[in-house]
Parts: sequence; C-alpha cells; structure tokens
Amino acid sequence: MAKGASLSGFPEWLPQERVVEQRVIDTLRHIFELNGFLGIETSAVEKGSSLLKKGETSKEIYLLSRLQDVGNENDTPIEERLGLHFDLTVPLSRYVVENSGTVAFPFKRWQIQKVWRGERPQEGRFREFYQADIDVVGNGELPAHYEVDVPLTMVEALEKLRELGVPQATVHANNRKLSEGFYRGIGLNDIEGVLREIDKLDKIGADEVAKLLISQCGASEKQAHACLELAQLSAENGTQLREKFGTLCKAHGVAEDGDAYALAIEGLETLAMIVDEATKIRPGAVIADLKIARGLDYYTGSVYETFLEGAESLGSICSGGRYDNLASQGKKKYPGVGMSIGLSRLMSYMLHTAHATASRVSPAAVLVAVWDEADRAASNAIARELRNRGIAADVAPTSVKLGKQIKYADKLGIPYVWIPSTTDDNGEKTREEVKNIVTGEQIPACATEWNPADEYTHQTVVIAHNN
Repeated sequence: MAKGASLSGFPEWLPQERVVEQRVIDTLRHIFELNGFLGIETSAVEKGSSLLKKGETSKEIYLLSRLQDVGNENDTPIEERLGLHFDLTVPLSRYVVENSGTVAFPFKRWQIQKVWRGERPQEGRFREFYQADIDVVGNGELPAHYEVDVPLTMVEALEKLRELGVPQATVHANNRKLSEGFYRGIGLNDIEGVLREIDKLDKIGADEVAKLLISQCGASEKQAHACLELAQLSAENGTQLREKFGTLCKAHGVAEDGDAYALAIEGLETLAMIVDEATKIRPGAVIADLKIARGLDYYTGSVYETFLEGAESLGSICSGGRYDNLASQGKKKYPGVGMSIGLSRLMSYMLHTAHATASRVSPAAVLVAVWDEADRAASNAIARELRNRGIAADVAPTSVKLGKQIKYADKLGIPYVWIPSTTDDNGEKTREEVKNIVTGEQIPACATEWNPADEYTHQTVVIAHNN
C-alpha cells in the first residue's frame, strides 16, 4: 500500500495491489450473477434519518458539511443532515421502497461499493473500505429457503477466491428468535442488550461478557452463565442441535409450554433447516454456532458470521442475517436476508498474509520501442494494430537507447519489447522483431499476426503462500 501522503484508515493500493482487488471484485460479481443476483449502485450519501436506523453504528457516521456551513451544523438536527453511508443494507432498504413498483420481487441484488465508517483504524479495519453485498428482499413475505441460498452463494464465492490465496471459509449461523426465546425463558428482558454483550465474546472473553451481562443487562450470575452456556452450543446438523438445545432448556428450567419456548423453537427449526439443507449441497460449509449474535438492532431471525480456516485472528470477514422490519411503506413491509463481505479487510489479509500480488505491474504485454522521435508515429501505429487485436500494448515514453527502453519495460514487468524496423547503414530496411525479455528469445514478428505466449497475455494474480 502506498505510504506517506495517505490518511490513516483510507487505503491507497499500489497498481499491482489494485490488480488483486479488481480480480476479487470480478470474481465475486461473476459468482453473484451466476446465482441470479442483479447489480445495482446507490448514492454514497443518505439522509441522517435513514442512517440512524442501524442503532449503535450511528455514532460512526461521517456527516457532510459544505465549507460555508462549518460551525453552524448544530442548527440542523442529525436526522435532516446528510451523511456518507456506512454499509449497503440501509441504502438498499430505501432503494427497494422507492422502486417497489418497478423491481421484480423477490428482488435479488448484488452491490460492491465503498462505504465510510468513523472507527479507529487498525490492521484490516479501515475508515473507507469496499463492501460486497448480496441480499434478497421480498414484498410482504420472503420464503425461508433464501436463508440457505444466501450463505451458500457467499461460500461459493469465497471458495472461488481460494485460487487467489483465501483459505477455506465456514459460515457460522444462529437465529435471533432462538436466542431471544431462551433469554426470556430464563427471565431476562433486555434482549437487545444481552445480544450486544454476547456479540463481544470473541473480543473480550466469557468472564468479561458475564460481568457486562450482570452490570448492564440486569442478569443474575446464574442467568449470565446460562447465556454463556447457550453461546457455547454448536452443531453440524439439526438433530444434534435439537438435542443439545433441549438439554440446555431443561437444565435451566425453560418452560416448554410458555411463549418464550415457542419463540425459541421457531428459531431452532429455522436454524436446523439451514444447517441440514446446506449440508446436502456443501457439507460443512454452514454450521450452527449459538454465540453468533450480531449486535445490530435490525436483525430479526437468522444471523451469520464467516471465518477463514487458519485465520481466526482476522475475525469474521463476511456477516449478515434476516431482517423483517428495515424496509417498509405504510403497512407493507419488505423483509430481506443478506450477507456482506468486508472486501478491504479480506484484501488486507490477501496482501499481507497470502502475499498476493500481480504477475506484473503493467497490464501491457508489449512495449513498442521508439528509434527516434521522428519515428514515434510508426511505433504508435504498431501499438494500435496490436490493441485492435486485443493485445495490450504501450509505447516507450522516450527514444533513448534500446537498452534503456528494455530496462523500462522490465521495471514494469512488461514481458515483450517490440523492435520496429529501421534503416541500417546500408540504407536497407531491417525486419521487425519482438524480444521476450524474460527468456531472452528474439524473433521476427508482424503486428497483424504475432501473439504473446498464453502466460504473458494478461496480468494474473500470484501468491507466495496459498492456504
């Protein structure tokens, strides 16, 4: 990444790093579209009233001010001010409502776009970063099978990225109804508070979370430990999940005839369905993990976090869930389920751990040499002929000695140098040749017929370490 002038938390990739990022974006888009998702792009700016829908994250919003308004911002309520979007889900909810008479439901969309979030920059976490989202939004209702389809599409996309150095990915799934029913069944009422604290388990550990449950959510020590026991429950299939959850409910006196238990079982059955259906298609790709909470307020059902094998310290690189109330129009609601890849976070891992980079800096396969500035038009004509045939070509910036032009090509990783014909000392025209500066081979060539070797046709992504 470029150093010096860039601001902390606002990454600027070098050209060879940008090649990796673009290849990731192209790969994700390809898989998303293979699965029937439609591409959209929304405005970078949203009204404060829309951005505040996401609860806790509102403190991280970058609000906008024109220079002439600086100092008078407090005169306008935050709800009426404009801010940069910090995710792509809130803009999607507005987009769906505004275009509900045009789009076909269920509306399956992919979106890869930059977002801005005012958090503390650190390794793999940025203030400006790309997110790659897929969502399915229904009109009034949304079938539960999309809660399987969405995570499987993300797993398929991440599987494809293994060619670029990304390790094996596993989606850990839970259901908010299951968690809420259990919490209410043991006597807790601050459900959102409990979910927010449980969401901190991987960051601060069980002991600290227990203290927060007691001090912030009004839990007794016994209730706090029951919440942690639920969080420790995981399963690879529905049968195992039902058995473990039933045992836990009996151990903590959750009444089977109560509303809380009924809510928990509703969530349990959805989660069991997700795990079992996913297993039929991609065994082991989706597992039940009841510590997954997703502390954001708008999730109402399934929630997901995705972890990379051998890169657990990176945390979740892809998350999401089901939301039933984020988008509405009068009494009509547009429930949805979606997942989002922290693409810049993933890029940081690929560049610094897998050491992914471009096979060469320049996309050009050929540098056309220039004998003399008077001959530049002829060199430009050769480059145009190559480009017309789909061969990326550049022209030497100056007509210095041929050796220096070759060094320039080598610095950019351009594998071939085209040597135009010229007039020798005897007044004879020399033949055109092309030199492979990787192998040293130099052969006669014609711009209307010559083709580079397959391995040199395009930039590729190479990795020093493949997980």
